[in-house]
Amino acid sequence: MADQEQTPVFQIQRMYLKDLSLEQPNSPQILTEQQQPQVEINLGLSAETISEEGIYEVCVTATVTTKIDEKTLFLVEAKQAGIFEIRNIPQDQLQAIIGIACPGMVYPYLRAIVSDICTRAGFPPVMLAEVNFQAMFEAQQQQLAAQGAVA
Repeated sequence: MADQEQTPVFQIQRMYLKDLSLEQPNSPQILTEQQQPQVEINLGLSAETISEEGIYEVCVTATVTTKIDEKTLFLVEAKQAGIFEIRNIPQDQLQAIIGIACPGMVYPYLRAIVSDICTRAGFPPVMLAEVNFQAMFEAQQQQLAAQGAVA
């Protein structure tokens, strides 16, 4: 029984769309424009502990803004989340799992949602680029270490 209590556990409990918004503030007039829009994509990542039993929520957020000149064609904000059970993992590895493995599992769902909502809104799909969450995590850790050395 003691062995079972110390066995590492990492599993998805649920994937879900936490928030989704589509705005077309200048429709229908801007839809007649023939110019190629400028597309800006911002990604965000958040994680929080849901329970002391090793349950975590990891969210990946995408904000896609498309403009023609200074007028917004459309704006999509999507937040895809996953609930993960992570227990009996060494503390030094826990942050890497939450910052790399979990968003890596959530992100493909977010990419599909963003592409689908753009298509359903009558626009060509916006394909979010692949993301290297390990490189992002390592850069964040280096930045934190550099800030700690300066302080």
